[in-house]
Amino acid sequence: MPTKNHPFTSIACVGEVMIELAMEGADHAHVGVAGDTFNTAYYLRTLLSETETKISYVTALGDDAFSDRIRATITSHGINADCIETRTGQMPGLYAIQTDPAGERSFSYWRSASAARTLFAEPCHVPLSTLQNFDMIFLSGISMAILPPDTRTHILNWIDNYRANGGVVAYDSNHRARLWESAAAARHVNSEMWKRTDIALPSLDDEMELFADVTEDAVIKRMRDYGVTSGALKRGTQGPCDILSGALCAQSAPAVTMIDSTAAGDSFNAGYLAAICKGETHQDAMELGHKIAAHVVTQPGAIVDIAPKIA
Repeated sequence: MPTKNHPFTSIACVGEVMIELAMEGADHAHVGVAGDTFNTAYYLRTLLSETETKISYVTALGDDAFSDRIRATITSHGINADCIETRTGQMPGLYAIQTDPAGERSFSYWRSASAARTLFAEPCHVPLSTLQNFDMIFLSGISMAILPPDTRTHILNWIDNYRANGGVVAYDSNHRARLWESAAAARHVNSEMWKRTDIALPSLDDEMELFADVTEDAVIKRMRDYGVTSGALKRGTQGPCDILSGALCAQSAPAVTMIDSTAAGDSFNAGYLAAICKGETHQDAMELGHKIAAHVVTQPGAIVDIAPKIA
């Protein structure tokens, strides 16, 4: 894995980016662009200078006006869009967010025909081999869930070769049960991904739901049994803990007021990975990830300005 003297210089974030409708009362909504791995790409771009690390987003979009809006948003944030597949006649997915008084969110999705579901499927001009030269690949359980089984298998096999040639894989299971054809498929794919993960960024509640682990210790043991040697277990307001050592995050005060928990985990992932990219310790990485996430949840929406927190 790259070190402080040999840092990561390129990261490809893989998945689905959608049109986001953030409800503002009963009759109005703010239209934005978001999606779990895209959110992480955005925060990575904010935390790492373009001279330090190239951040690219990898997905498939259509040729409609909303796809054009997404592309423009990606590039406006300084994220490279060269690895975006274009599917003629198709469109991106859409989702709406509603938050309750405590800041917890619920989602409604329209994504069954999303162009992102065709990612890496032939014919395409962005095959998996396009990603071979990136230092790190970041993807999530959502990235895998939206793809057909044969594409998932193709990705798993490709990752073996990618890692054998020095590539680093970061993964967040980010479990959404309704995206999977079955719980068994979700468990199988996530187990295979954890076995191939260099930097694991699971959430405690996701892992307990998916694998029926009863305790936090059971989750950590299972991660170690997969061979995971680096990463953090996200535990919400309790703060993260290091998967390998079990050490708690030294600075993990919860957000003063949670307005919207959207992208809490995504922004944590970015903070953690940004610190690792700079050669910082895993403790530093957990602290930065928690600090960014604790700020993000005090603002509405998935994409917020974190400059006040990192200034």
